[in-house]
Amino acid sequence: MFNALYFRTFIILVETGSFTRTARRLEMTQPGVSQHVRKLDQYLEKPLLERQGRRFTLTEAGRRAHDYALKLFADHEQFRHSLDADSLFSGECRLASPGSIGLMLYPFLLGQQQAYPGLTVSYRFAFNHEIVQDVLAGHYDLGIVTESLRQPDLKVVPWHREPLCLVVPADFAGNGLAELTGIGFIDYADGLNHASALLRSNFPREFRSMSHFRSQGFTSEVGMVLEAVARGLGFTVVSRLVLETSPWRSKVKELDLAVAVHETLHLVTRDGSEMPRRYERLLEDFREQRRQVLSGFGEPPCLL
Repeated sequence: MFNALYFRTFIILVETGSFTRTARRLEMTQPGVSQHVRKLDQYLEKPLLERQGRRFTLTEAGRRAHDYALKLFADHEQFRHSLDADSLFSGECRLASPGSIGLMLYPFLLGQQQAYPGLTVSYRFAFNHEIVQDVLAGHYDLGIVTESLRQPDLKVVPWHREPLCLVVPADFAGNGLAELTGIGFIDYADGLNHASALLRSNFPREFRSMSHFRSQGFTSEVGMVLEAVARGLGFTVVSRLVLETSPWRSKVKELDLAVAVHETLHLVTRDGSEMPRRYERLLEDFREQRRQVLSGFGEPPCLL
């Protein structure tokens, strides 16, 4: 007999790779997890696992069952959330994004939740590839990524552009590429790509490659990268969103550059799904807020 609970247990087992961790997460006993898998084997009339002691690998049937289970629960979540799709001011908002946008978007959404108690917000900070997997699996309705992707079963559309900023220690006295080379570069997940784009546009004759800059460190948390700059360890290039939200903003400075370069943010949803209207309202309200802020910096409108 079909039992969605068995498929749910199987998804968690594949995700954790451990019967013990699966039992702990689902608040079950380990024999209970084994029973669910055995029942699923019997229902599908195929073995799903090849066991080697405490370890296991998926059989071909197991891989197909896992893909089916992910789609099953993603479709279920999509259906559940579609029931209140017409509401502008209520319903659950499930989003994932990198820190560069999330450092400002998440507080904005919390403010909306305070203003409209019918809204709830579930937000994950993650890297682009993690966001894609979460959206495909139905864990989140909407992802925001920092690059254009081509992925089956996904719809990816450009949404918003933010200026990139060249940020140096507060006591930095230079204004050219030679001085930047002297202090070195602080990297993060998108750091090299952003820095290459900005420096190539503003120093077309001198700039060759980021490999010419001494590496002064790396952090996976973009929200922390400006602390290293504030300590005088090097320069970096971040979106204005990161600079505006940084607690070290007063201890660094942005170099004025002749050519503006922007980071383009893209919306990611499952192909064929319809985004509830509350998301459209929230995203547009946030972009309007950013439009007003950027105009104060003398930035031209850069909304897509």
